[in-house]
Amino acid sequence: MTKIVVVYHSGYGHTQRMAQSVADGAGADLLAIDADGNLPEGGWDTLDAADAIIFGSPTYMGSVSWQFKKFADASSKAWFAQKWKDKVAAGFTNSAGMNGDKLSTLNTLFTLAMQHGMVWVSQGLMPSNTKGAQRNDVNYLVSYSGAIAQSPSDAGAADMLPGDLETARLFGQRVAAVTAKFKG
Repeated sequence: MTKIVVVYHSGYGHTQRMAQSVADGAGADLLAIDADGNLPEGGWDTLDAADAIIFGSPTYMGSVSWQFKKFADASSKAWFAQKWKDKVAAGFTNSAGMNGDKLSTLNTLFTLAMQHGMVWVSQGLMPSNTKGAQRNDVNYLVSYSGAIAQSPSDAGAADMLPGDLETARLFGQRVAAVTAKFKG
């Protein structure tokens, strides 16, 4: 049995909805970073005890939210003690633009994981990039590094596309499968 935690910040609810889809696929626990960039009581212990940590942040101005960055900087205590070394890691993001520089956010999440000596899991889905592809297809936005979603700036979290949420759920399943293999 593996223990997977999805740690995320969500400013407007979209990333929270995506986090729930990832957690549903992975059988993971959710751990929210609050509006001040802090974890709830016992949050660091939860992460330290996990076999896999899936990071999630909205893409704001081409990178993670400041709240997620505060969490990442605070993880230096875990880094110093090498508490997350050899844990499985993965990441996801959402932004209003079709591109929105989401890869930059995924690279930030990847770099955080690499700083901790973690093992990164990719999206693992083939792209929906044929002439017949529809916007609601799985991995329509075509990411290999992690799960990504797009939510129009005037749409609430309830309006997120089922294809993006299914992509997130399948991503969570992949992380769980890789974690199970890795843990042996």
